[in-house]
Amino acid sequence: MAEQNKNGLTYADAGVDIDAGNALVDRIKPAAASTTRAGVASGLGGFGGLFDLKAAGFVDPVLVAATDGVGTKLRIAIDTGNVDGVGIDLVAMCVNDLVCQGAEPLFFLDYFATGKLDIDQAARIVEGIAAGCKASGCALIGGETAEMPGMYPAGDFDLAGFSVGAMERGTALPTGVGAGDVLLGLASDGVHSNGYSLVRRVVETSGLGWGDTCPWDDSTTLGAALLTPTRLYVKAALAAIKAGGVHGFAHITGGGLTENLPRVLPDGLGARVELDAWALPDVFQWLGAQGGITGPEMLKTFNAGIGMVVVVAADRVDAVSAALEGAGQDVTRIGVIEEGEGVRYSGQLG
Repeated sequence: MAEQNKNGLTYADAGVDIDAGNALVDRIKPAAASTTRAGVASGLGGFGGLFDLKAAGFVDPVLVAATDGVGTKLRIAIDTGNVDGVGIDLVAMCVNDLVCQGAEPLFFLDYFATGKLDIDQAARIVEGIAAGCKASGCALIGGETAEMPGMYPAGDFDLAGFSVGAMERGTALPTGVGAGDVLLGLASDGVHSNGYSLVRRVVETSGLGWGDTCPWDDSTTLGAALLTPTRLYVKAALAAIKAGGVHGFAHITGGGLTENLPRVLPDGLGARVELDAWALPDVFQWLGAQGGITGPEMLKTFNAGIGMVVVVAADRVDAVSAALEGAGQDVTRIGVIEEGEGVRYSGQLG
């Protein structure tokens, strides 16, 4: 018999720790289980997640899918070690898009990639994902953890999310958008998850570090303030749809109001937005002043304080506003739909 090779390499020697991956799955199972909703037909651990549309109450459903990431906001999370909120960002970027189509988010899957798996770091991220799912009525039914030595520097990671929702056939949004419809703006929770390459450039030129006192809020650090998670609009949007009179939603992400509002407008119609209708949040005032960012640039890069816009029939504004406020949203009437093309602004942002 040939002598056994005592120096044989293992996968762990190559930098991939399967046992650590299994330990992570065991740790996050309770978080995933807390998101269970009607329709979930399997738990974590299978080759795929199962979901029963009939058990979820749908009769003639149309599926809607969305995928997204968190962008360079992750750089701040990695550099500060404050990774607990980026999972919420990941969910929000997907499910907030789904409701714009009129769909109810049903389930979510995540992809987490890193050079060397840190179980605590990964678990905190996934627990944030579960928190976002739970707050959106969306089940976390699966995901992938990829440990890829040599692909990411120590401590770095990347995230992607995938969500599927459904609506009954014939209920898709936007629909019926017409001149005279009212624009209701829902407040954002800061920068959300877009424009962070510019944010990081502004912070770099300011000479401040992530651990320094936040210039617009001395109760926290600059890094923590900029890591405020993206607001989840799902339950409020579904309540607004139920109230009746909603013709469309625009999730204000990359491209700001300038680029996202036109996505819900039919040919021949534009939007007039009154910039004086709401106060520009302190974080945007600081970014604008520190970076010399003009109003037009602000409006096509950031949400500028409005994270979602609801297009509502004029005679349903009060009812829809009440539904949105009852679901915890801050609602401001910010403009109207009118003849024309694109977005026109009046007043001053500030």
